[in-house]
Amino acid sequence: MKSILVIGLGRFGRHMTKKFIEEGNSVLAIEKNEERADNAIDILNDIQIADATNESFIKSLGINNFDLCVVAIGDNFQSALEITVLLKDFGAKYILARACRDVHRKLLLRNGADHVVYAEREMAERLAIKYGSKNIFDYIELTPDTAICEIAVPANWIGKSIVEKAIRNRYNISILATKKEGEIFPLPHPEHIFTKGETLIIMGHKKVIHSFTY
Repeated sequence: MKSILVIGLGRFGRHMTKKFIEEGNSVLAIEKNEERADNAIDILNDIQIADATNESFIKSLGINNFDLCVVAIGDNFQSALEITVLLKDFGAKYILARACRDVHRKLLLRNGADHVVYAEREMAERLAIKYGSKNIFDYIELTPDTAICEIAVPANWIGKSIVEKAIRNRYNISILATKKEGEIFPLPHPEHIFTKGETLIIMGHKKVIHSFTY
């Protein structure tokens, strides 16, 4: 279980907070807008209505006691930047911040954020790949060059084994799991035989992954 501070309870902040709690984490949320705070009461009770740009308030929270601090503010970059700086100054172990523009991302990273996400942009790109590609069913970008995705088993692999097709050497990808009828089978044995209707969860270079969208 991690101790997490979430600042901002808009849609992004609420969804993230809900998932953190579902995963068994302890969450304290900060929201300046009373209406937004009220709308999140059904998710968690530990909400403080306050201005997180206030240095004295941030200091009072004991920031270094949190494993993760999330700056989930997307509609006020100036506030997000000020909060990020304050969190870093008061000993935040890891800061995850939200941004809407590339220039905002750069500034947040330069001023204390450890990782910056583009909530809407990243989801839009993931869905565009998922629904715009013929044989990709899901897609997660790990780095600018590497991704994990779920693909249909190529027709010429059916009836062959992983070792027989020399998947890693020939295609330079790793098969993390197979999936059939909704059930996932992690780390398949080299002797695993590919079957019709099966999908593969693979990791590799994005160019290689996209070559499967024939």
